[in-house]
Formats: sequence, structure tokens, C-alpha cells
Amino acid sequence: MASDTLGAPPTADRPHRVVVLALDGLLPFELGIAQRIFGLARDEHGRRLYEVVTCSVRPPGPVATDADFEILVGNGPEALATADTVVVPASYELGPVYEEGVLTGELAAALALVRPGTRLVAICTGGFVLAAAGYLDGRPATTHWASAEHFQRLFPQVRVDADVLFVDDGDVLTSAGVAAGIDLCVHIVRRDHGTAVANEVARRTVVPPHRDGGQAQYIERPVPDPQQASTTGARAWALGRLHEPIQLRDMAAQESMSVRTFTRRFREEVGVSPGQWLTRQRVERARHLLESTVLSIDQVARDAGFGTAQSMRQHLQAVLGVTPTGYRRTFRAELSTACGE
Repeated sequence: MASDTLGAPPTADRPHRVVVLALDGLLPFELGIAQRIFGLARDEHGRRLYEVVTCSVRPPGPVATDADFEILVGNGPEALATADTVVVPASYELGPVYEEGVLTGELAAALALVRPGTRLVAICTGGFVLAAAGYLDGRPATTHWASAEHFQRLFPQVRVDADVLFVDDGDVLTSAGVAAGIDLCVHIVRRDHGTAVANEVARRTVVPPHRDGGQAQYIERPVPDPQQASTTGARAWALGRLHEPIQLRDMAAQESMSVRTFTRRFREEVGVSPGQWLTRQRVERARHLLESTVLSIDQVARDAGFGTAQSMRQHLQAVLGVTPTGYRRTFRAELSTACGE
């Protein structure tokens, strides 16, 4: 996961511009994700951090949706040339893009207007558009689990991961289906402006600031036994003592399960192993403390449950691609001189 902020920093007269490309057959829900998530992000003075505009591959006019209505788009493809970030939502009418992996002439002409260095974001099958344009060659990416095998066959040069909710590969980001686009956009806000801003957006939208696991928990399976115990209690127990050493057997004991059964149930419910989940929660705790407190790096490491600054540094480097001091410098510049690594 990249750690740098690719978007231009917001100013009083020009916030970061997000341009959403509305294609025929688009899903109205997905079209609204970028408007809602980025549109809610504000700085400490209440100023918008993003400007969101919608465009079509044609001159301004109606664009068909997968619903029983059209939308009127007021910008043509030239808006793509002004974007700091381009978002491509899913469409059910991608035609040769979905069937053959090739762009239509008007779509190719529109994407040619995107400036080099612009951040590219695809929601669900919008990833087929980025792949057909060559933006995903040699890169990791994801899409809706139901389309993942077709995506991989069509674009063998793309490293498809069907198990995750989204993939952040720096300047190109892709998400799984529909609601995973919310996860991705909240993640982008967090990456650009920190946990506090992202959490406020999530609260306003009434969505979790971070969802555990991946798509595995949503793939159709036989209906489980309704008497199966949940691992919810163990997760709540662990979150209340992240600063302490937590063993897998202790988590399993909270649900009166064997370690083997608990691990299987946990992965079924959350999509990742208990150890992966626990590390992620500690990383999120460390991010919050680095942004919101003046605690030393050593104290943050202890409070987040990493034990030592070296251990925390290794985990943050692996997950975020940045050191604790580098992360704090990015999101709390005023603290960087007060806290050493």
C-alpha cells in the first residue's frame, strides 16, 4: 500500500478535483459514492477538501443507467483533463470492454485526455475499463468476485486478487463490488487527510471507517447452521485490550471453542485469520495515536500492542509503506519535531 499523497493539496480556491466518468448502463448507487464520500470531507475550518464533478464520454447530455431513468450529465470528456483523481464506476453496458477487453473509440479518446500522474480509481467492473486501457498491466487489482475469473482470463497481465475489498497500488486503485467502493473512497480520504477526517466522513455516512476481511465472506456458500457460534464476542474482547499480549487460544476461549474451530469460524465470518485481523486493528490504533496524540513512538508502540518501536515500525512499513515518524509527519506535521522515532 502506498503511503504518499498523490492528490494536489487543497487550497482556499482549489480543492483536489475528483472527476467521475459516467458511462452508459452505470449503476446510480455507485455513481453517487464518490459524490457522497469525497463531498463530505472537510478540513478543520470546514472547507471542502475535494471538488467532485461528473462527466460523460460525449458532450453534455443524458446518460442511461441500469435503472428506469437517465441522468443528465453537464460535462463532456474534456473534464477528465482537469482531474487530480478520475473515478470509473461500474456499468452494465461496457460492451467490447467487458466482452473482449478492448476500448470503444469514444472511451479511448476520452481516457486519452487524462493527464499523466492523475490518480485512477475503479469501482467494481469499472476496473475492466482501466485494464482495457492498459493502466493495470503488471499491477495488482480486484473487481467483484463474480467477475474475477472472467477479469483474469481477459487480462492475464493483471494480478487479480478476488479476496480483498480493494487494492491500493499507489496511483491506481480498484475495488470489489458496489459497497466496496465506499470502503475504497473512505480509504482514499484517510490516505490523503488522515484518520480523523476519514472517520468523520464515515460517521456522517453511517458506515464503518474500516471493514474487516475481504470478499470471501460474501461469496455464496451453503447456509450455515443457525446454531453456529459467532466470533463477535472474541473480537470485542480483543479490541478492549490491544495493548496487552493476546494469544489465539485466549480469543478462542472467549467463545468456548477449540483453536481450530475458532480459526475456521473467524475466517468464515471476517475473511482473514485472527492474527491478520489483530495486526490490522493494532495498525489502526497506532495510526490514531500517531495522529491525535503527542505520545512518543515507544509509547504508541506499547499502547497499540506492538511492544517495541521496532516491531511497530516493521508492521507500519509492511501495511502502509511508511515509518511511524513518516506517518506522523504527514498527518500531524506540528508534532514531528516533538516526537522522535
